[in-house]
Amino acid sequence: MIHLRIDDKIRRRLPFYLAMEEWAARCLPAEDYFFSWQVNPTVIFGRNQRIDKEVNLDYCRENGIETYRRKSGGGCVFADRHNIMFSYITPSEQVTTTFARYTEMIAEMLRSLGIDALATGRNDITVHGLKVSGNSFYHLPGRSIVHGTMLYDTDLRHMANAITPSRSKLESKQVQSVESHITTLNRHIDMDIDDFNRYAISRLTDTEITLEPAMIREIEEIERPYYAPEWIFGRRSNATIHACRRIEGVGEPEIGIRLDEGRIADIDITGDFFLLSDLDSALLDRLRGVRYTRDDITRALADTDTSQIIAGLSTLQFIDLII
Repeated sequence: MIHLRIDDKIRRRLPFYLAMEEWAARCLPAEDYFFSWQVNPTVIFGRNQRIDKEVNLDYCRENGIETYRRKSGGGCVFADRHNIMFSYITPSEQVTTTFARYTEMIAEMLRSLGIDALATGRNDITVHGLKVSGNSFYHLPGRSIVHGTMLYDTDLRHMANAITPSRSKLESKQVQSVESHITTLNRHIDMDIDDFNRYAISRLTDTEITLEPAMIREIEEIERPYYAPEWIFGRRSNATIHACRRIEGVGEPEIGIRLDEGRIADIDITGDFFLLSDLDSALLDRLRGVRYTRDDITRALADTDTSQIIAGLSTLQFIDLII
Protein backbone atom coordinates (compact mmCIF):
# COMPACT_ATOMS: atom_id res chain seq x y z
CA MET A 1 0.00 0.00 0.00
CA ILE A 2 1.22 3.51 -0.85
CA HIS A 3 1.55 6.23 1.79
CA LEU A 4 0.56 9.73 0.64
CA ARG A 5 2.82 12.26 2.35
CA ILE A 6 2.71 16.06 2.55
CA ASP A 7 6.13 17.54 3.19
CA ASP A 8 5.18 20.68 5.11
CA LYS A 9 4.01 21.67 8.59
CA ILE A 10 0.89 23.64 7.65
CA ARG A 11 -2.10 23.05 9.95
CA ARG A 12 -4.95 22.50 7.54
CA ARG A 13 -8.67 22.32 8.21
CA LEU A 14 -10.56 19.06 7.95
CA PRO A 15 -12.07 19.59 4.46
CA PHE A 16 -8.58 19.63 2.96
CA TYR A 17 -8.09 15.99 3.92
CA LEU A 18 -11.52 14.99 2.60
CA ALA A 19 -10.56 16.68 -0.65
CA MET A 20 -7.23 14.85 -0.60
CA GLU A 21 -9.11 11.55 -0.50
CA GLU A 22 -11.21 12.60 -3.49
CA TRP A 23 -8.14 13.76 -5.39
CA ALA A 24 -6.38 10.46 -4.79
CA ALA A 25 -9.46 8.52 -5.90
CA ARG A 26 -9.92 10.60 -9.05
CA CYS A 27 -6.36 11.37 -10.13
CA LEU A 28 -3.99 8.60 -9.02
CA PRO A 29 -3.56 5.15 -10.61
CA ALA A 30 -5.73 2.30 -9.30
CA GLU A 31 -3.74 1.29 -6.23
CA ASP A 32 -4.33 1.18 -2.48
CA TYR A 33 -3.44 4.46 -0.75
CA PHE A 34 -3.28 5.46 2.89
CA PHE A 35 -2.57 8.60 4.87
CA SER A 36 -3.12 9.92 8.39
CA TRP A 37 -4.04 13.40 9.55
CA GLN A 38 -4.86 15.51 12.59
CA VAL A 39 -7.01 18.61 12.98
CA ASN A 40 -7.96 21.22 15.54
CA PRO A 41 -11.17 20.39 17.50
CA THR A 42 -13.80 19.57 14.87
CA VAL A 43 -17.14 17.80 14.59
CA ILE A 44 -17.63 15.98 11.31
CA PHE A 45 -21.10 14.68 10.52
CA GLY A 46 -22.43 12.32 7.87
CA ARG A 47 -23.67 13.29 4.45
CA ASN A 48 -27.31 12.61 5.26
CA GLN A 49 -27.44 13.91 8.82
CA ARG A 50 -29.27 17.04 9.98
CA ILE A 51 -26.75 19.32 11.63
CA ASP A 52 -29.39 20.91 13.87
CA LYS A 53 -30.34 17.50 15.21
CA GLU A 54 -26.90 15.94 15.55
CA VAL A 55 -24.57 18.80 16.54
CA ASN A 56 -24.74 21.17 19.50
CA LEU A 57 -23.91 24.25 17.47
CA ASP A 58 -24.04 26.65 20.42
CA TYR A 59 -21.53 24.56 22.34
CA CYS A 60 -19.26 24.32 19.29
CA ARG A 61 -19.33 28.09 18.72
CA GLU A 62 -18.64 28.81 22.39
CA ASN A 63 -15.68 26.43 22.44
CA GLY A 64 -14.11 27.13 19.04
CA ILE A 65 -15.03 23.74 17.59
CA GLU A 66 -15.37 23.65 13.81
CA THR A 67 -18.20 21.74 12.11
CA TYR A 68 -18.11 20.16 8.65
CA ARG A 69 -20.15 17.73 6.57
CA ARG A 70 -18.44 14.82 4.84
CA LYS A 71 -19.60 12.92 1.75
CA SER A 72 -19.70 9.54 3.47
CA GLY A 73 -22.59 8.30 5.58
CA GLY A 74 -22.58 7.28 9.22
CA GLY A 75 -22.82 9.37 12.36
CA CYS A 76 -21.05 12.31 13.97
CA VAL A 77 -17.51 12.05 15.27
CA PHE A 78 -15.33 14.45 17.22
CA ALA A 79 -11.67 14.91 16.26
CA ASP A 80 -8.85 16.91 17.77
CA ARG A 81 -5.06 16.83 17.83
CA HIS A 82 -5.08 14.14 20.50
CA ASN A 83 -6.43 11.57 18.08
CA ILE A 84 -5.53 10.53 14.54
CA MET A 85 -7.69 10.23 11.45
CA PHE A 86 -6.92 7.53 8.88
CA SER A 87 -7.88 7.58 5.18
CA TYR A 88 -7.83 4.56 2.88
CA ILE A 89 -8.49 4.70 -0.87
CA THR A 90 -8.87 1.48 -2.87
CA PRO A 91 -10.12 0.33 -6.31
CA SER A 92 -12.69 -1.96 -4.62
CA GLU A 93 -16.37 -0.95 -4.90
CA GLN A 94 -17.88 -3.54 -2.55
CA VAL A 95 -18.77 -1.91 0.76
CA THR A 96 -18.85 -5.10 2.85
CA THR A 97 -15.53 -6.50 1.67
CA THR A 98 -13.85 -3.07 1.68
CA PHE A 99 -14.92 -2.37 5.26
CA ALA A 100 -13.96 -5.85 6.40
CA ARG A 101 -10.54 -5.69 4.75
CA TYR A 102 -9.77 -2.23 6.12
CA THR A 103 -10.99 -2.73 9.69
CA GLU A 104 -9.20 -6.07 9.97
CA MET A 105 -6.03 -4.46 8.60
CA ILE A 106 -6.18 -1.76 11.29
CA ALA A 107 -7.07 -4.25 14.02
CA GLU A 108 -4.10 -6.42 13.02
CA MET A 109 -1.80 -3.39 13.19
CA LEU A 110 -3.02 -2.74 16.75
CA ARG A 111 -2.59 -6.40 17.69
CA SER A 112 1.02 -6.22 16.52
CA LEU A 113 1.51 -3.73 19.38
CA GLY A 114 0.07 -6.18 21.88
CA ILE A 115 -3.40 -4.56 21.90
CA ASP A 116 -6.35 -6.97 21.96
CA ALA A 117 -8.18 -5.29 19.06
CA LEU A 118 -11.15 -6.67 17.11
CA ALA A 119 -13.07 -5.49 14.05
CA THR A 120 -16.72 -5.51 15.18
CA GLY A 121 -20.16 -4.38 14.11
CA ARG A 122 -20.63 -2.63 10.81
CA ASN A 123 -17.70 -0.21 11.10
CA ASP A 124 -15.98 -0.27 14.52
CA ILE A 125 -12.74 -1.50 16.03
CA THR A 126 -12.84 -2.33 19.72
CA VAL A 127 -10.39 -3.14 22.50
CA HIS A 128 -11.82 -5.28 25.31
CA GLY A 129 -15.30 -4.43 24.04
CA LEU A 130 -14.74 -0.67 24.04
CA LYS A 131 -14.66 1.40 20.85
CA VAL A 132 -11.31 2.79 19.79
CA SER A 133 -12.08 3.46 16.11
CA GLY A 134 -15.19 4.24 14.08
CA ASN A 135 -15.16 4.34 10.30
CA SER A 136 -17.26 5.46 7.36
CA PHE A 137 -17.39 4.67 3.64
CA TYR A 138 -18.25 6.20 0.30
CA HIS A 139 -17.35 5.50 -3.27
CA LEU A 140 -16.59 7.28 -6.50
CA PRO A 141 -16.63 5.57 -9.89
CA GLY A 142 -14.20 2.67 -9.63
CA ARG A 143 -12.92 3.64 -6.18
CA SER A 144 -13.92 3.35 -2.53
CA ILE A 145 -12.86 5.53 0.37
CA VAL A 146 -12.86 4.50 4.02
CA HIS A 147 -11.96 7.01 6.69
CA GLY A 148 -12.27 7.14 10.42
CA THR A 149 -10.98 7.93 13.86
CA MET A 150 -8.20 6.36 15.87
CA LEU A 151 -8.61 7.45 19.47
CA TYR A 152 -5.16 7.85 20.93
CA ASP A 153 -6.46 10.37 23.48
CA THR A 154 -9.10 13.08 23.25
CA ASP A 155 -11.03 15.76 25.14
CA LEU A 156 -13.94 13.77 26.55
CA ARG A 157 -15.70 16.94 27.68
CA HIS A 158 -15.92 18.18 24.10
CA MET A 159 -16.76 14.74 22.77
CA ALA A 160 -19.63 14.38 25.25
CA ASN A 161 -21.15 17.77 24.51
CA ALA A 162 -20.33 18.82 20.95
CA ILE A 163 -22.14 15.97 19.21
CA THR A 164 -25.10 15.82 21.58
CA PRO A 165 -27.89 18.34 20.84
CA SER A 166 -29.28 20.52 23.61
CA ARG A 167 -26.38 19.92 26.00
CA SER A 168 -24.53 23.18 26.57
CA LYS A 169 -23.51 22.49 30.15
CA LEU A 170 -21.01 19.85 31.20
CA GLU A 171 -22.29 17.20 33.57
CA SER A 172 -19.91 14.59 34.91
CA LYS A 173 -22.32 11.81 34.00
CA GLN A 174 -22.04 12.77 30.31
CA VAL A 175 -18.29 12.18 30.36
CA GLN A 176 -18.80 8.98 32.31
CA SER A 177 -21.27 7.82 29.66
CA VAL A 178 -18.72 8.43 26.91
CA GLU A 179 -16.01 6.69 28.92
CA SER A 180 -18.21 3.64 29.38
CA HIS A 181 -18.33 3.09 25.59
CA ILE A 182 -14.85 4.07 24.36
CA THR A 183 -11.21 3.52 25.18
CA THR A 184 -8.07 5.34 24.05
CA LEU A 185 -4.78 3.87 22.90
CA ASN A 186 -2.70 5.73 25.49
CA ARG A 187 -4.26 3.41 28.07
CA HIS A 188 -2.86 0.35 26.30
CA ILE A 189 0.55 1.27 24.88
CA ASP A 190 3.69 3.01 26.13
CA MET A 191 4.11 5.11 22.99
CA ASP A 192 3.36 8.76 22.31
CA ILE A 193 0.97 9.81 19.56
CA ASP A 194 3.67 10.75 17.06
CA ASP A 195 5.51 7.44 17.53
CA PHE A 196 2.23 5.55 17.15
CA ASN A 197 1.40 7.44 13.96
CA ARG A 198 4.81 6.63 12.47
CA TYR A 199 4.45 3.00 13.48
CA ALA A 200 1.01 2.70 11.87
CA ILE A 201 2.26 4.17 8.59
CA SER A 202 5.34 1.90 8.53
CA ARG A 203 3.25 -1.17 9.34
CA LEU A 204 0.48 -0.50 6.80
CA THR A 205 2.42 0.88 3.83
CA ASP A 206 5.48 -0.20 1.87
CA THR A 207 6.12 2.75 -0.42
CA GLU A 208 5.48 6.49 -0.43
CA ILE A 209 4.48 9.39 -2.63
CA THR A 210 5.25 12.93 -1.52
CA LEU A 211 2.68 15.36 -2.89
CA GLU A 212 4.07 18.15 -5.02
CA PRO A 213 2.87 21.78 -4.77
CA ALA A 214 0.85 21.42 -7.98
CA MET A 215 -0.97 18.41 -6.52
CA ILE A 216 -1.77 20.34 -3.35
CA ARG A 217 -3.23 23.19 -5.41
CA GLU A 218 -5.52 20.68 -7.16
CA ILE A 219 -6.64 19.37 -3.77
CA GLU A 220 -7.36 22.91 -2.58
CA GLU A 221 -9.71 23.42 -5.54
CA ILE A 222 -11.65 20.27 -4.58
CA GLU A 223 -11.68 21.52 -0.97
CA ARG A 224 -13.56 24.77 -1.65
CA PRO A 225 -17.16 23.43 -1.92
CA TYR A 226 -16.91 21.85 1.54
CA TYR A 227 -17.11 25.33 3.07
CA ALA A 228 -20.33 26.35 1.28
CA PRO A 229 -23.13 26.98 3.82
CA GLU A 230 -25.64 25.10 1.66
CA TRP A 231 -23.40 22.01 1.86
CA ILE A 232 -22.67 22.29 5.58
CA PHE A 233 -26.22 23.04 6.68
CA GLY A 234 -28.09 21.04 4.03
CA ARG A 235 -31.49 21.69 2.55
CA ARG A 236 -34.38 22.72 4.75
CA SER A 237 -37.23 20.31 5.13
CA ASN A 238 -40.86 21.33 4.59
CA ALA A 239 -42.14 17.82 5.22
CA THR A 240 -45.55 17.22 6.77
CA ILE A 241 -45.04 13.50 7.50
CA HIS A 242 -42.11 12.27 9.57
CA ALA A 243 -41.04 8.77 10.51
CA CYS A 244 -37.92 7.59 12.31
CA ARG A 245 -36.88 4.12 13.38
CA ARG A 246 -33.73 2.39 14.57
CA ILE A 247 -32.95 -0.53 12.23
CA GLU A 248 -30.27 -3.01 13.20
CA GLY A 249 -27.35 -2.97 10.79
CA VAL A 250 -28.59 0.19 9.09
CA GLY A 251 -28.70 2.99 11.63
CA GLU A 252 -31.51 5.39 12.40
CA PRO A 253 -33.04 6.61 9.12
CA GLU A 254 -35.57 9.43 9.31
CA ILE A 255 -38.08 10.00 6.52
CA GLY A 256 -39.65 13.34 5.70
CA ILE A 257 -42.51 13.49 3.18
CA ARG A 258 -44.51 16.41 1.75
CA LEU A 259 -47.83 15.45 0.18
CA ASP A 260 -49.82 17.29 -2.45
CA GLU A 261 -53.35 15.97 -3.11
CA GLY A 262 -52.40 12.54 -1.85
CA ARG A 263 -49.22 12.24 -3.88
CA ILE A 264 -45.60 12.45 -2.73
CA ALA A 265 -44.52 15.91 -3.80
CA ASP A 266 -41.16 15.60 -2.08
CA ILE A 267 -39.35 13.03 0.05
CA ASP A 268 -36.04 13.00 1.87
CA ILE A 269 -34.22 10.58 4.13
CA THR A 270 -31.64 11.62 6.70
CA GLY A 271 -29.67 9.71 9.30
CA ASP A 272 -26.46 7.86 10.07
CA PHE A 273 -26.75 5.17 7.39
CA PHE A 274 -24.16 4.36 4.72
CA LEU A 275 -24.87 5.27 1.12
CA LEU A 276 -23.79 2.99 -1.72
CA SER A 277 -25.28 4.99 -4.59
CA ASP A 278 -26.82 8.39 -5.31
CA LEU A 279 -29.84 8.71 -3.05
CA ASP A 280 -32.01 10.90 -5.26
CA SER A 281 -31.50 9.41 -8.72
CA ALA A 282 -31.36 5.79 -7.54
CA LEU A 283 -34.23 5.88 -5.04
CA LEU A 284 -36.11 9.02 -4.03
CA ASP A 285 -36.83 10.30 -7.55
CA ARG A 286 -38.78 7.07 -8.16
CA LEU A 287 -41.26 8.07 -5.44
CA ARG A 288 -41.89 11.72 -6.30
CA GLY A 289 -45.35 12.03 -7.81
CA VAL A 290 -46.43 8.57 -6.59
CA ARG A 291 -49.67 8.23 -4.62
CA TYR A 292 -49.07 7.82 -0.91
CA THR A 293 -50.39 4.29 -0.56
CA ARG A 294 -48.51 1.08 0.18
CA ASP A 295 -49.58 -0.50 -3.11
CA ASP A 296 -48.47 2.45 -5.24
CA ILE A 297 -45.17 2.84 -3.41
CA THR A 298 -44.52 -0.92 -3.69
CA ARG A 299 -45.15 -0.79 -7.45
CA ALA A 300 -42.87 2.22 -7.85
CA LEU A 301 -40.05 0.32 -6.14
CA ALA A 302 -40.73 -3.07 -7.73
CA ASP A 303 -37.41 -3.18 -9.59
CA THR A 304 -35.38 -1.43 -6.87
CA ASP A 305 -33.09 -3.17 -4.38
CA THR A 306 -32.83 -0.58 -1.64
CA SER A 307 -29.98 -2.46 0.03
CA GLN A 308 -27.79 -1.55 -2.96
CA ILE A 309 -28.43 2.15 -2.25
CA ILE A 310 -28.58 2.26 1.57
CA ALA A 311 -26.39 -0.41 3.13
CA GLY A 312 -28.39 -3.08 4.94
CA LEU A 313 -31.85 -1.58 4.30
CA SER A 314 -34.25 -3.90 2.48
CA THR A 315 -36.91 -2.53 0.17
CA LEU A 316 -39.63 -3.87 2.50
CA GLN A 317 -38.06 -2.10 5.50
CA PHE A 318 -37.91 1.11 3.48
CA ILE A 319 -41.58 0.85 2.51
CA ASP A 320 -42.56 0.13 6.11
CA LEU A 321 -40.65 3.22 7.21
CA ILE A 322 -42.38 5.41 4.61
CA ILE A 323 -45.84 4.16 5.56
